[in-house]
Amino acid sequence: MKKIFDNTEVAFALKSNSELDRAYYLFEMIKREPLVKIGTAVTKFALKTHLPVEGIIRTTVFDHFCGGVTEEDCMPTIDKMFTKNVHSVLDYSAEGKEIESQFDLAMSKTLNTIKFGKEKESIPFAVFKPTGFGRLEVYQKVSEGKQLTAQEQEEWDRIKERYNTVSKSAYDNNVPLLIDAEETWMQDAADDLIEEMMRKYNKEKVIVFGTLQLYRWDRLDYLKKLHERAKKEGFKIGMKLVRGAYMEKERERAAKKGYKDPICESKEATDKMYNDVLTYMFENIDDMAIFAGTHNEESSYLLMDLIKNSSISKNDDRIWFGQLYGMSDHISYNLSKEGYNVAKYLPFGPVRDVMPYLIRRAEENTSVAGQTSRELELLKRERERRKI
Repeated sequence: MKKIFDNTEVAFALKSNSELDRAYYLFEMIKREPLVKIGTAVTKFALKTHLPVEGIIRTTVFDHFCGGVTEEDCMPTIDKMFTKNVHSVLDYSAEGKEIESQFDLAMSKTLNTIKFGKEKESIPFAVFKPTGFGRLEVYQKVSEGKQLTAQEQEEWDRIKERYNTVSKSAYDNNVPLLIDAEETWMQDAADDLIEEMMRKYNKEKVIVFGTLQLYRWDRLDYLKKLHERAKKEGFKIGMKLVRGAYMEKERERAAKKGYKDPICESKEATDKMYNDVLTYMFENIDDMAIFAGTHNEESSYLLMDLIKNSSISKNDDRIWFGQLYGMSDHISYNLSKEGYNVAKYLPFGPVRDVMPYLIRRAEENTSVAGQTSRELELLKRERERRKI
């Protein structure tokens, strides 16, 4: 397989010199773990006490990792990326909300994104996060098979209604819907709901996608069992494949509560799980659709190889590569130049509400071995090429 991810001219073609500088200095900061911890604490304090820091956040970390405050704000970025055939997944990224009005707002944002997707080729998917549609505690009780109170049952019924409302809209408008994954202790309830939506709306083609977090050692078995049910009942499976974003929290909880750690024992085991699931799905592509959400070059090359050694075209609409906005441009733009389907997750929302997402991104970049170093190496090489 031809190595394509070192081409920085393609990777950063859309970045001005000043944007390249900002990205370089931002990742330089993120590389320093103590600085990230201090910055995170200071930011949380400043937002909690309503200090005027939103302007600073907006012009630095927010603008690098987010598309804007509203959908309309994101359009210049969406249009710009699409000039290089990189699509966008508009992701309303306000997190940590616990009230019904906010869950209804998240649903209306998702429905709005589906409308955008119907009208614009550059927006091929809609997306939502399970806890955007309901409280984590309710998902957890359902996952654990516990009795719900009358109020919780009403909440759960509303959650199910929200899932069905957006899934039906996605089906009616022919816009695929990605549903994210979260903590293991609430995920079974979300998975069961997603399977119900697949059963209902994925009969002819994949509209509803779940998400497999492949730092979990049980996900290939789960997928194989789901596949058996899908073949028996006549529906197709869509999955977004990611490595996962809650590792430290998962391990701490498992140790504290004395149950088996749900996370793979090593980075190598996680990589193998990701690649095994990717291969299994590709080998069963007539029953499935893949959204390969990865910043890993080897997993990207694996999928490219699988496509090359098959009769499937590079731009088959059942196979997508995906990366987060503000990261791994060397993967996204070089893949799109080669003719593959590529989409960037483009978060948006009020600065204050999106901060939990941004803090997680910074912490994730600090903890993932090699991620920030690779970004810096490529940014440095492009700055040198341009002689900035």
